[in-house]
Amino acid sequence: MTTKFVGVKEFRQNIAKFAKSSKKNKQRLVILNRNVPIFEVRPISEKDFTLEKLSSKIERGLKDVKAGRVYTQAQVMKSLGL
Repeated sequence: MTTKFVGVKEFRQNIAKFAKSSKKNKQRLVILNRNVPIFEVRPISEKDFTLEKLSSKIERGLKDVKAGRVYTQAQVMKSLGL
């Protein structure tokens, strides 16, 4: 993956163009403010996105378990009509 440095003003004015180019060329963008990097933008693959969604759902599930928001096996079976 290549890296391109872009000023914050130019990035703000052309964000759609940079997003399209970054995804097409698999290019990481480092956004600069007065030649100081302030953040990076990179394309995300569908695989990474899927893993990120799964990770957040697992985290939410663990919080539900800690808070006691759970169903017993019998409740699940009954709701499914089994």
